[in-house]
Amino acid sequence: MTELPHPAVSPHPAVPAHPAAPSPAVLPAARSPIPPSRLPEPPARLPEPRSRLAEPGGRLAGLLAGVAADRFPPADLGLEVLPRPPGGRLAAAVVGLTAYTVVAADVEAGWVREQLQPLDSLSLRMGPRFLVALADRVGAEPGNLDILLIAPPRPAGPPAVADPVLAGLVRVGDDGQREHRRLARARRYRDDVRAYAMAGALLILGRGLAGRWEVAVEVDEAYQGRGLARRLVAAAPALVPPGEPLWAQISPGNTASVRAFLAAGYRAAGAEILFIASR
Repeated sequence: MTELPHPAVSPHPAVPAHPAAPSPAVLPAARSPIPPSRLPEPPARLPEPRSRLAEPGGRLAGLLAGVAADRFPPADLGLEVLPRPPGGRLAAAVVGLTAYTVVAADVEAGWVREQLQPLDSLSLRMGPRFLVALADRVGAEPGNLDILLIAPPRPAGPPAVADPVLAGLVRVGDDGQREHRRLARARRYRDDVRAYAMAGALLILGRGLAGRWEVAVEVDEAYQGRGLARRLVAAAPALVPPGEPLWAQISPGNTASVRAFLAAGYRAAGAEILFIASR
């Protein structure tokens, strides 16, 4: 992934590299019990939010592809404002990476900057005050704060041994029958949704944010505790086109699901909140 420059603007006065020590005769009375050697360093220069509103919609897809390949943007408090995610009903998205945030919405970069003062406070970027302000601005409700996970790379070539989990899956949802509630929900967030069922479980794939492939799984209560979810999500990368990374979004409170994905080799990438436009 090509890294973009980080124009930097400091909200603080410039500090000389080697400030002259004041004369002891004019030192003010001590105002802090903290010894001078333990006083905090001057804050680092913060990058200005970078607007890409004039760029094609591929910037977000490219950034996510880089993350999937373990090429993260620099952890320098960067803040990018990109256009609204293309396709589907997504009105906006906020993606949090390590000391780096992307706001994808049809809003002005200056407005985002005003809402997120001071810019060095990462907690504000996915905090309720900003999310409510963004929701009002784009006319859509924010969804859950989800953990982002990425499936392990799929080995090249055909598998040496057929996966029995894949052999037991049956494509469902395209026969006019009443949809499973989880499948109906997936269609709100994703395009090209496809579902596979086996006894006691449902596996769902689809294209979500910036066209990436995403996976979700649901296991009936009677079948839980047997490792079925882990086996399904471990097999899922074989169901997407070769070379395509597979993502998962999970609520942090869904401990069983988080553990199943991690046990299947998925790795943490960040966090995100999606805003779904009303019909």
